Amino acid sequence: MSSEANGKAMLTVTSGLSTNAVVIRLEGELDVNALPVLREHLQPVWGLRPKDFLVLDLAEVTFCDSMGMNELVDILQRCEARNTRLLLGGVQGVMARVLSITGLRHAFEVFPTFEAAMGLAVAQPSAQPPAQPPAQPPAQPSSQPTTGP
Repeated sequence: MSSEANGKAMLTVTSGLSTNAVVIRLEGELDVNALPVLREHLQPVWGLRPKDFLVLDLAEVTFCDSMGMNELVDILQRCEARNTRLLLGGVQGVMARVLSITGLRHAFEVFPTFEAAMGLAVAQPSAQPPAQPPAQPPAQPSSQPTTGP
């Protein structure tokens, strides 16, 4: 029974970090009922210092409706605003068909396997500036009395 039929999210979201990528793995149905689960999981990601890549592993997505596709477009736009490249890995079967039918296949960087997407992310040197250490307070001027002429 699909999540649309029973009104419950049937999506599992897991995540991890690598040197220059955030990795999000989706398993199940990416539909209107799953959006709160996905958004809740992504909220802390948007609060992090931007990484060069956000890699979505879609290999285990079994269904995707128009709301799921809208969410992927929203994620793409947020990534672009942060100068983060969104890579879709594991795009086969359901997701390959949905991206093709909607005409969005070329809007995303798509890879047939998660490993291929991660291979690009790992091979690229980080383009984000390194984190700056906290600024040191300016040296206080000396308060030695001066003598007049």
